[in-house]
Amino acid sequence: MKLLGTLFLAWTAAAFPVASIRGRSSSLQMGIFGGPTIPKIPTKAGNQQQAIDGIKAAISSPRNPSFPLLECEFPPLQALNKLGDGSLRSAIEVEKANLSFCNKLINSIAPLPFLGPKTCLMVSSSSSASSISKAKSIVKGTTVYPLAEGIPDVDQGDVCVFVSPSSQNDYMVANKLASQGITTVIVNAFAKDRKSVSEKATMAYFQKPLTYNSAVVGYLLRQYPGKWATIDATSKEVLKTFTDDEILVQGTNTPDLRESGRLVQKSVDERAIRARRG
Repeated sequence: MKLLGTLFLAWTAAAFPVASIRGRSSSLQMGIFGGPTIPKIPTKAGNQQQAIDGIKAAISSPRNPSFPLLECEFPPLQALNKLGDGSLRSAIEVEKANLSFCNKLINSIAPLPFLGPKTCLMVSSSSSASSISKAKSIVKGTTVYPLAEGIPDVDQGDVCVFVSPSSQNDYMVANKLASQGITTVIVNAFAKDRKSVSEKATMAYFQKPLTYNSAVVGYLLRQYPGKWATIDATSKEVLKTFTDDEILVQGTNTPDLRESGRLVQKSVDERAIRARRG
């Protein structure tokens, strides 16, 4: 009994970290000492841990409790030139990185699977047999469901993780499960349009590099339940923060990047002017 009690306490601490204050317009994410925190400009390991923390906070208290559809979006590879270049090697590396993240996420949500919650990994209905095999090889401690075989039997209290959904059917299933009160997490959606994800969803983590003159000069970051923040990559200064209402494109769960882009460009230009003036 003592051993079971110890295991339960360890599971509780891992699966449900210090609670965060949330609210649609909340600007603060409370740390262990109650102070506000802003997501840091990420490293390879840092963005994954921030994403996991944001997802777990959203699982505990989503923006719309009756519709627990959560999203996280970030570059799966730190080397930006490996993203979207169309090569087979690039696609394989991205797929592996996304699956590796899902493995960390699922094992963080349910470090002791026999204590719950029950988790499952949903693989796109457009995935090949080799992709499904790779998912089963990389992601441990859960059940892998190929969506091409239909909707699996899941219940409220379960957590369903969708890795890179890429078809209309994938998004339909994700929205349907969330409408039934089943916690559904979308990791790095692919081929997403304005109607793919309901506006009632929660963006649990978002990281978008912002470029100017072909260089990364800033980031738009969001770690739930905190605000969205536009950050200068050089000075690390937070240029502006936004609520969901202020930044999400109307009727979607997708942020409008235009103001953030203008802010980092202005910051770069002003820094260059100061440098010329000495």
